[in-house]
Order: sequence, then structure tokens, then C-alpha cells
Amino acid sequence: MLEVGTSLSSAMNARLLGSGDETLVLAHGYGGNQSVWDKVLPDLAQRFRVLVFDWSFSGAVKDPGFFDPVKYSTFDAFALDLISLLDEMNLKSTVFVGHSMSGMIGCLASIKRPELFKRLILVGSSPRYINLEGYEGGFESSEVEQLLSDIQSNFHQWASSFASMAADAHDPASRETFAKSLQSMKPEAALSIAKLIFHSDQRDMLESVVIPCTIIQTTYDAAVPSSVADYMQKKIKGKSTVEIVDTRGHFPHLTAPLRFLEVLNAVLGCDL
Repeated sequence: MLEVGTSLSSAMNARLLGSGDETLVLAHGYGGNQSVWDKVLPDLAQRFRVLVFDWSFSGAVKDPGFFDPVKYSTFDAFALDLISLLDEMNLKSTVFVGHSMSGMIGCLASIKRPELFKRLILVGSSPRYINLEGYEGGFESSEVEQLLSDIQSNFHQWASSFASMAADAHDPASRETFAKSLQSMKPEAALSIAKLIFHSDQRDMLESVVIPCTIIQTTYDAAVPSSVADYMQKKIKGKSTVEIVDTRGHFPHLTAPLRFLEVLNAVLGCDL
């Protein structure tokens, strides 16, 4: 719960940078904070107004009471925060760039308030992580339970190894950026959000998304197989395309910022 007298934008460390006719909203994923966009933010801010912020679970959030594991046990709660943040900052018809879990948050928010979004750009996002017959999510149920057990037993050790898996292991700087952000999370928040993500199934929701979507996938992502991007493209009702960034890992904006910007600018009709 927010401290009395604290605005949502203040609690979420929201910053509106740059200038331009269009507004980009950059939303980080699990274990991240707005610093994960630092390599692409200066370029984007030259042509757009850019909103960056930190979700309630982020270690960068200063209010210790902001994250409530009961309240934030659903994706809906985050979608409502996003909607409230955009309303508070009087932003409409935005281009929402959601990394990982934020892609699904953006989809949900666009269903509730479509006028707030002009386009959704889903980066390394997935509606479901556990494999099913006929669906490759990337993880067996037993692997997810082991992952959650590891978080619970020794969060900081797990965070170090997970950062190497999620970021490109051959890119120490990017791995360190994510590891530092991930390890700044409170262990109880890390476990709670991991349960939400890895036990979620948002596949049916995709058919209600009518906003145009761009799905950005890396050539190899240990967390999200390329088949997930193809699945989402088929399920999303709005016009959608899949764009590939030639890099490894779950963070193209960290490991291949120039290639990520090339894809982003092509989608948005801009020249680098």
C-alpha cells in the first residue's frame, strides 16, 4: 500500500524524458528496474517522449510498503497500476514496450483501456512458461518447482545463476546489470512474482487483444522459445508481426542495443 500523500508516479519512480509527437512507455520485466533501458533510452529520447518507471516489486522502489504480495498476486493488479499511471500522467495513444512479464501486463491493460495504447511491442514475452501437449512454453513443471525452491532456499545464489541464463553468458556487462537489479529485490517479492509468472496461463487473453502488436524475439532465449512468439502472433486478434533480433538471451535491449533500436525504429517508421 502506498504511503499517504504519495502519488503513484512518485512511488514508481516515473520519469518522462525526451520530446516528440509520440510517447513510448518502457516497462521492465521480472527482476529488472528502469536501468535495463539505459543503453537505448538516449537514442529513443531524441525522437520520442519516453516514460520509464519501476514496478512495485523492483528493488529500486523506495517505499517498503508499496509491494503487497496479496494485492500483486495477479497480472490484473499490475495492469491497473499501468492504467492509473498513464491516467495520472495524462498519457493516451502510447506505444507500449513491455519486456517479458510486462508484455502480458500491457496486453491486459490494452483490453481494459484500448484508447491508452496505439501499439504494443512485446519483447521476450510469453503467456505461459510450462509445457503442455501441443504447446512449448520452455519449462517442464518439475523445472519450475525446482526454480521456485531454489529462490526460497537461497535467493542470492539463485539470482546469480539465473542472471547468467537469462542474459547472454558471454556478455558479462549485461549479465552484471541484470544480476545487480535482480539481487536488489526483496527475496519474498522475488518468490511471489516468480510464482505469479511461472504458474500463469494468459493464452486465452490474447484473443481479446485488438491493438496492433510487434513481437520481438531473440535468436536464442533460454526463457522463451521462438515457438512462443509464433503462437502469440496467431492468437492475438490485432494485426501482429514477429521481429527477430540477432542476439542470445532474454534482454536484447541490453545485449544488442543497436540491433534492438534498428528493429524498434523500423517498426515505428524512424531512421537511426
